[in-house]
Amino acid sequence: MKHDKNVTIADVAKHAGISKSTVSQYLNKRFEYMGEETKQRIRQSIAALGYSPNVLARSLKQKKTFTIGMIVANILHGFSTQVIRTVEDACNEQDIHVIVCNTDEDPQKEQKYVQMLEAKQVDGFIIFPAGDNEELYRELLDKNIPLVFVDRIVPDLPVNTVLTDNEKAAAMAVDYFTNCGHRRIGLAVPPLKRVMTPRSERLSGFQKAMESHELEKSGMFIYEQSLSAMADYLSAEFQKEDKPTALLASNDLTLIEVLQFCRQQEMEIGRDVSIISIDDMPLAGVYNPAVTSIEQPAAAIGEKAAELLFEEMNEGKELSPAVHRYSPVFLERDSVETR
Repeated sequence: MKHDKNVTIADVAKHAGISKSTVSQYLNKRFEYMGEETKQRIRQSIAALGYSPNVLARSLKQKKTFTIGMIVANILHGFSTQVIRTVEDACNEQDIHVIVCNTDEDPQKEQKYVQMLEAKQVDGFIIFPAGDNEELYRELLDKNIPLVFVDRIVPDLPVNTVLTDNEKAAAMAVDYFTNCGHRRIGLAVPPLKRVMTPRSERLSGFQKAMESHELEKSGMFIYEQSLSAMADYLSAEFQKEDKPTALLASNDLTLIEVLQFCRQQEMEIGRDVSIISIDDMPLAGVYNPAVTSIEQPAAAIGEKAAELLFEEMNEGKELSPAVHRYSPVFLERDSVETR
C-alpha cells in the first residue's frame, strides 16, 4: 500500500484506537501487560498503514545503536561459527544487529577492530580474546562498555566469560581410551600460548587423567606442533618404535591434520591408531570410520554469552562477573577399537 506521507506512531495509535504509549511498548517488545487482542490490532494497523520504525530516531532517543560487535579469534573453527550463529539468532529476536570481525589470532587486528567498532558506537562486545590486549579490554571496562568473553579467560579482568569445561573434555577421551584397553595415548595439540585457554586446559586435563590411570610415565605422548607441520611431524614420530595406540586431536582443525597424517601413512583408523577429537564437525560423522568426538555445547555457550551481554546493555545493574563453564558431550562412533 502506498502512502503520501511518513506514517508515525501516532497514526498507528489512532488507526488501532489505542494510546501512543501502548504502540511504543509493542514496538519495544514490552508485552507483559498487553493482551493478545491489543497486539493483534497493532499488527493489523501497522500492516494497513505500512508503518516502518525510524531506527535512527529510536537510536537517538534511547542513546543506543542497537548494534553489537563480535570479534572472533579464528572463524575457521566450527565452534566459533556455531557460537556466532547462536548469538546472531538471539540478537535478531531483540532487533539488534551484529558486526562480526575475525582477527586470525592477531592482537593488532583485534585492537583495530575494537577501535573501529567503538567509533561506530556499538552497544557492547562479545570477544574471543586474541591475547596481549589487556589494556584495551580495561579501557572498555573503564568506559562502562558491556563486554563478554567467549572461549578464553583473561586473568585478573572482571569480565563475564563463557567456555567449555576443557579439562573434562580431555578426561572424557582418556577415560574412554583406557576403558577400551589402550595404555599408550597421545595428544596432538597446536603450540601453547598464554591466552589459548582451551589448549592449555585440554593439555592439563589430559595429563591429570593420564596420571589418574597411572599412565603418565610410560604411556603419555604429547605432540605439540603447528597445524601446517602437524601431519609431517606425526608421520615422523610414528616411525619410532615407541608410539601410542590412541591419539586425541585437541580441536577440529587438528583433527584434519591427524586424518591427513593417517592418509599419508596409509594407516587404518581403529586398527593402526584409534582417534578421538575434541570438537565435533560434519566431517567427523561421515568419515569412514566415523570419528568419535567430544562436542562443545556451542549453542548453550552462545546463548549464555548473548544473555549476559543483554543484561549488561539493558539492565544497567551492577553485575558480578564470573566464569561460566559448560559440559561437553561425548559422541561415540567407530574410530576407537578395543585392545
